[in-house]
Amino acid sequence: MELKLATAEKQVLEELVKLVQSRGLCGENGGWKEFLDAKDKKKIGSPNDPSKRSHDELVAFLTTFKKKQDLQVLKCHANFLLIEKLEQECPGNDTPEQSLVRLTVEHPAYSVDYSFEPHSEDWFVSYVGVKTSKVMESTDLVAVDCEMVLCDNGTEGLVRVGVVDRDLKVILDEFVKPDKPVVDYRTDITGITAEDIEKATLSLVDIQETLQPFLSNGAILVGHSLNKDLEVLKIYHPKVIDTALVFKYPNARKPRRASLNNLCKSILGYEVRKAGVSHDCVNDATAAMKLALAVIEKRANTTIPPSKEMLEVEKAKLFIHKIPHNVTSEELEQVLSGEFTLDVKPAKTSRGCYCAFVVFRSSKQADQAFENVDGDQGQDSFGLPQKLVIFKLTSGSRVSIYVRKMVEDGSA
Repeated sequence: MELKLATAEKQVLEELVKLVQSRGLCGENGGWKEFLDAKDKKKIGSPNDPSKRSHDELVAFLTTFKKKQDLQVLKCHANFLLIEKLEQECPGNDTPEQSLVRLTVEHPAYSVDYSFEPHSEDWFVSYVGVKTSKVMESTDLVAVDCEMVLCDNGTEGLVRVGVVDRDLKVILDEFVKPDKPVVDYRTDITGITAEDIEKATLSLVDIQETLQPFLSNGAILVGHSLNKDLEVLKIYHPKVIDTALVFKYPNARKPRRASLNNLCKSILGYEVRKAGVSHDCVNDATAAMKLALAVIEKRANTTIPPSKEMLEVEKAKLFIHKIPHNVTSEELEQVLSGEFTLDVKPAKTSRGCYCAFVVFRSSKQADQAFENVDGDQGQDSFGLPQKLVIFKLTSGSRVSIYVRKMVEDGSA
């Protein structure tokens, strides 16, 4: 296993050498300084700064690394640099495919969801970060979905993989033999039984090798909550479109993820599966690809209306915010009427304001409680109805809070 560095951009090579220096990594001929000493025969004044060395010299040094773990580190960093470059570039130059990659990597949850640690030898790390610009800018699409079972050590085990290309042609639909004993096949969700797994002949490594040519050629991986699939596949690839991060609901304070089923109903006009029907990874991969293509080819809006079920849940809530730290839950409850549950969200700082959700049994009860609140009505920055409430605490001091609806009036 070697890094193919001849076509990599010089700036990427410079950053890789700097990483080697900072971590004290050594190739077959030692570290960066030892390499230069041997090459320059200790010439006085020879520069150690990688930026002052030629492309060929940087390649010659980096190709002295042969250990898989060192190569994993270098490839991971090159892929990180690729994402960093994407975030810094002007979005106006993006292809439609790249714009969806950008939406994915710029989502607040991306840095957490995709914070893999792929340095162990059983991970496959793609070479994309050290490829030519042409490969890095490839707009080929491959959608992936996996079915997982629970293994005896508490980890997820891969048992089935579905892969489709941009034309919705099935590339892969195979059962996989897990490498640990299974304690729960989750048959009601996965549709997979012990008998299915007994017939499986492929291993995780076989699946990685099947996907490797697509990834090394710069294809963009597509999926819904794709991070979960990549984690169980033990694949790190920087070019991803995650439909769970691309699409969003309007007026959402916190990014709220739509289910694959809700996205398909909203964007494609059909359900992936009916209630109670088990998953099918090829169908799910196909659905994720269709969602991406709907935006790429048909310019579908990535902001989607909430489902009726979600609206009903939200309409049965009120939101109280900018609550001073010295207001107790008991005092807060005196502001509202009716039967409800108070879900308090702590302040980020010890003396900061906090907030709380008020959950009622129905939207009618929530509407009535809002109507009964004694306060000046207005709107928040998103246009949602809210009231400014001023009231007296048991201590005698007066405080103000805001009570807000979760959805606009008249939302159907």
